[in-house]
Amino acid sequence: MKIKTKLRLGFGFLFIIVLSFGLIALFYLNELSDKSKVILKDNYKSLKYVSSMRNVLDENRFPLSVQSKNTFGLNLKNEGNNLTEPGEKVAFLKLSELYKAFLSSKSAQESENTVKVLRAELQNIENLNMNAIYRKNELANEASGRANLYIMIAATLSFLILFTFIVNFPGFVANPLAEFSAAIRQISRKNYKQRLHFENDDEFTELADAFNGMVVKLNEWENSNLSKIKSEKSRIEAIIAQMQDAIIGLNEKGEVLFLNHLAAKLMSLDEDKIIGQNVSELIKKNELLKRIIKPETEDKTLKIYADDKESYFLLESREIVIPNYEEQEEKILIESSKSAGSVYVLKNITQFKELDEAKTNFIATVSHELKTPLSSIKMSLKLLNDERVGAMNEEQSQLVNHIKEDSDRLLKITSELLDLSQAETGNLKLTFAITKPLEIVQYALDAVKFQAEQKSINLELNCDENLPDVNADIQKTAWVLVNFLSNALRYSSEKSKVVIDVFQKDKFIQFSVQDYGKGIDEKYQKRLFDRYFQVPTDGQNKSGSGLGLAISKDFIEAEQGKIWVVSAIGEGSKFCFTLPIVG
Repeated sequence: MKIKTKLRLGFGFLFIIVLSFGLIALFYLNELSDKSKVILKDNYKSLKYVSSMRNVLDENRFPLSVQSKNTFGLNLKNEGNNLTEPGEKVAFLKLSELYKAFLSSKSAQESENTVKVLRAELQNIENLNMNAIYRKNELANEASGRANLYIMIAATLSFLILFTFIVNFPGFVANPLAEFSAAIRQISRKNYKQRLHFENDDEFTELADAFNGMVVKLNEWENSNLSKIKSEKSRIEAIIAQMQDAIIGLNEKGEVLFLNHLAAKLMSLDEDKIIGQNVSELIKKNELLKRIIKPETEDKTLKIYADDKESYFLLESREIVIPNYEEQEEKILIESSKSAGSVYVLKNITQFKELDEAKTNFIATVSHELKTPLSSIKMSLKLLNDERVGAMNEEQSQLVNHIKEDSDRLLKITSELLDLSQAETGNLKLTFAITKPLEIVQYALDAVKFQAEQKSINLELNCDENLPDVNADIQKTAWVLVNFLSNALRYSSEKSKVVIDVFQKDKFIQFSVQDYGKGIDEKYQKRLFDRYFQVPTDGQNKSGSGLGLAISKDFIEAEQGKIWVVSAIGEGSKFCFTLPIVG
């Protein structure tokens, strides 16, 4: 029997039970209603007529008025037409004779006697109807009790039948589904020996046959691919274990999939125990793992004590993305991607860090050693320019000036290299002092005033004298401004202008230097503050060492400020930095 047929029969049976109960209840309710109507229909009218006739006798004196006679006669006639109880007809006839005798009475005394008898007969008719009402009420109560009993019996039987149906009938559908659910759970555990057997000729039997066929195919596929998958897994694990970098992999749920021996050693973890554990719980107890999974800064370099020394590692993270095919309503497969986890790699860069420090120390040493002979050269050049030593011809003067320019340039590069080496080694020394922003700007303007006059460039300053103070190294901050101004003057045409703006923005003082030269291409702007980077020139302007802006960035960031550039080709460049205000 098909499932659809079973459902139809089951719900049809429920309909018959509910309909039967409703018909039984309706039958007894109608019977009870009929009994009640009998009580209210006839006897109530008789009581009403008797009450009206008694009121006529009570409210009027003999002889009766014409209206009173009509009222009494009308109610008497109506009572004669509503004789429903045994003995009521005899009482009515007697009442009629007494009323006639009352009407024919000749004296008040005689009429009073007749009225007493009339009242007694009216009371008799009233008692007959009252007794009938009581009797019929008893019959109605008996009918109501029977109706309640039969309805209760029908309700109990219906409840038992429906309860039995509700308990047993869902099993026709639920039991096979439960078997299917249990079988699917076994398949998910790779128990491909699971089979389903149904003897009924319905859809579940067909579905069970299809399920058994699917399990056979899955078992064949598992046996054919399992050894290959295990071999590839072992090979990948061996490769990861032999890598010289520390590696840890997580799945999309944040559980540890793998980590090699080096990673376990660095983080002091047992690689066998933490596989499968959630990393959100592990980072609560392991600070290094927390720095790897949830870094607090953008700096990817980690300093870790390893191999009995401080070692440096570069953190790289990659999200594992796999194809994901989704079937839409139009039955079209749409290819997308989804995350399958993340891989974190710690590359040991200790050797490169040591080489970088050696390079920095070498530059610092060489720069320091060069400053002494350069200073002697400058002193000798100054003496040569002194006429007391002796006059020089024009060619000699030009040669001396060229030597002076080159020595100044070499001395500037040497100073920049020394500042750079201090920043790289973390030995940058700043002398903080509370000062007004205008003093810093004025210090820088005095330093480039002569250079601006040589090119007839107007230095336009926009600065409020009442700006809040800043806590900064005056000389190094002024050096940054001098560097901005020197670059602006170098790339500005003659008789142009350079604008210096100083104003308060939130809790910072912003310094900016705007020139109206050629501007800087956008592709070079992100690298302007990198060390040794120089924007390509057309040969008309001498380029520096590529260290000025990098050192400026180190100075400003050491003072808790920010530095940036805004530029566009043909519109000039605007170099800016901020310093926090005091208080």
